[in-house]
Amino acid sequence: MKALEQAFMEKFGEGEEVASFFAPGRVNLIGEHTDYNGGHVFPCALSVGTYAVARKRKDSILRFYSMNFEEQGVIEATIDDLHYVESDDWANYPKGVIEQFRQAGHRVETGYEVAFYGNIPNGAGLSSSASIELATAVMIKELEGLKVTELDMIQLSQKAENEFVGVNCGIMDQFAIGKGKKDHAILLNCDTLDYRHTPVKLKKESLIIANTNKRRGLADSAYNERRTQCEEAVKDLQHRLPIQSLGEVTEEQFQQYESLIQSEDVKRRAKHVITENARTIQAVDYLDNGDIEGFGRLMNESHKSLRDDYEVTGEELDALVEAAWDQGAIGSRMTGAGFGGCTISIVPNEKVEAFIHAVSERYTERTGLVADFYTVEIGDGAKRL
Repeated sequence: MKALEQAFMEKFGEGEEVASFFAPGRVNLIGEHTDYNGGHVFPCALSVGTYAVARKRKDSILRFYSMNFEEQGVIEATIDDLHYVESDDWANYPKGVIEQFRQAGHRVETGYEVAFYGNIPNGAGLSSSASIELATAVMIKELEGLKVTELDMIQLSQKAENEFVGVNCGIMDQFAIGKGKKDHAILLNCDTLDYRHTPVKLKKESLIIANTNKRRGLADSAYNERRTQCEEAVKDLQHRLPIQSLGEVTEEQFQQYESLIQSEDVKRRAKHVITENARTIQAVDYLDNGDIEGFGRLMNESHKSLRDDYEVTGEELDALVEAAWDQGAIGSRMTGAGFGGCTISIVPNEKVEAFIHAVSERYTERTGLVADFYTVEIGDGAKRL
């Protein structure tokens, strides 16, 4: 924060008092590819995230600076003419949030000077974009004294990403970052937005994120194909079940009616979504009872289902997870869209160092790539500091 405040003064000069804000990154512990199927997800906020130092201006000019992208210098825009500009790069996220607040009728009439710094590992799929969005949303709320709720900020941030930046994300990232709570994960029903905080009591264990460092060439096309297949499964099941999404189907109903699904591939996709949704709900029971081992088994089953039924893991993620299983992880699975990105593992504290060394070595032997490892803690949601 000292370095960020110093950078702010260097770029924008002394003057009125500044305010400081923080929004975390997030990781999804279980519940993958269930969000767009009206099912449950189970993310948590992390202790790493985006820091912002800001103050209001007297005119309509916006000035943004990031310590992570120093070479881009100060990026300027005006509050009355906000639109997506490719060369503005990362600054399109805060611009988008400001524009959504204005479109929603909130009084945002003068510009800001903002300096950002993020310690979320770059390209690790821990949602740095949603983190910048929520840091900006909290900043606007506080500096303007607006009566907006956490949910308002979450939904306006998602809208900024969907409509201003043009990325068709669901609400999970913004929700986990906006509603995060230290040492808790959030069971979120993506259909109704009903949620509950569940304690994740890791006393003798650590959460380790490993980044495959593989470029995700397949993710977008496969994601669209899976969405279409899930819609096909719903259409087939609607012959006997009054449903709108796979998230409404129980495992018992699926066993009873799976023969209605014409394609074997589509049947396997539906099986993953329905069993993953059940695992995610069951995860809460295990954690409520402090059963970390039981939760770890569900993580392992989740990965196998993503590998065999949903087919979105790929060689690199499988290599990391299988090495983690062999090296004594209580649970390990891919997290995120798949075909690269990250894994999340729960590892006994006394094994962490040896675990990272051995998994790293095995991964490089098998894939030729070098993975990055991060030991993370579950932190609070977006807030003024």
